[in-house]
Amino acid sequence: MITELAVPIVVAPMAGGVSSPALVAGAVEAGAFAFLASGYVTADVVREQIARTRDLTGKPFGVNIFAPSVESTEDLSGYVDSVRAEGLARYGAEAGAAKWDDDHYAAKVDAVVEARIPVVSFTFNLPSAEDVARLKEVGSVVVVTVTTPEEAVAAAERGAEVLCVQGAAAGGHRGVFVDDPAYPGGGPLYDLLPALRLISAEVDLPLIAAGGLTHGADVAAVLAAGAVAAQLGTVFLRCPEAGTAAPQRAALAEGGRETTVTRAFTGRPARGLVNRFISEHPDAPSAYPDLHNLTRPVRAAAGKAGDAEGMSLWAGQGYRFAREVPVGELVRDLADEARAAAGVLARRLGVAD
Repeated sequence: MITELAVPIVVAPMAGGVSSPALVAGAVEAGAFAFLASGYVTADVVREQIARTRDLTGKPFGVNIFAPSVESTEDLSGYVDSVRAEGLARYGAEAGAAKWDDDHYAAKVDAVVEARIPVVSFTFNLPSAEDVARLKEVGSVVVVTVTTPEEAVAAAERGAEVLCVQGAAAGGHRGVFVDDPAYPGGGPLYDLLPALRLISAEVDLPLIAAGGLTHGADVAAVLAAGAVAAQLGTVFLRCPEAGTAAPQRAALAEGGRETTVTRAFTGRPARGLVNRFISEHPDAPSAYPDLHNLTRPVRAAAGKAGDAEGMSLWAGQGYRFAREVPVGELVRDLADEARAAAGVLARRLGVAD
């Protein structure tokens, strides 16, 4: 399915309400593929989102699931005290409990199996072998996000049928299976083209390219590098159908911030726009989802107050090219740009009239 898209573009799953049913439906109606993001909500909410999306389109779409991360053993007491003090002082908000959970993983797998979702992707870790088998039994294609050749080999051995290769410029969370505190990015940060080349040398699976892609010429470039499709997320954040919070929309439109990789909000490396919270918490511990649960009420309070300085403003390095147009129009524009770029390349290499 993903390997045969008429428009070889995938709209990335973006948790926190961004990947709304309207965004997903609009993308697939325009000929692309798109994922609902199941992160941070219950399985019942996932079922509701699937139903709403199916009300909007009869075309296939996917669902992304966060596979459980390894539990952290780090001492979080100092960070907990800091976030609690900040939440009360700035917003009058109580911080959450810094605890580990599996994001309702098993129930979400049940939900996508019941719904016979045609493509199910996993991020942050490998699905269990049993869950891979269950999904394949109902006809689902299993996709796993990988960041290194070693993760790619492990995913292939687990039974993944497609890999989503995440490059260093990607917005939002790094997909590393194990967050190594010795690395700011949780592990080696490969640029996308080297990652595609290294991973294709290790596994014989279709590859989706993700990370910093914002233009149709980028889509053409990764297809030329061997990917079967390009996954874009940040460029869709300003679409009216996206559930992007107003302060983040404003920060994206303003365009004056740098991006950086931080653990400050969730305890897992993620790329976002630099703001006060990131700057004041440069040494956040590696503890996901403990820190996500800790900071979530504080971030929500910041959003309610319209304070972008206290929110997680996830975005890739090319965020300045995000476009405030309907998702269907953007998909068509990207496809036109990709065709134009392919034509330029063909002429430059002397393979076109």
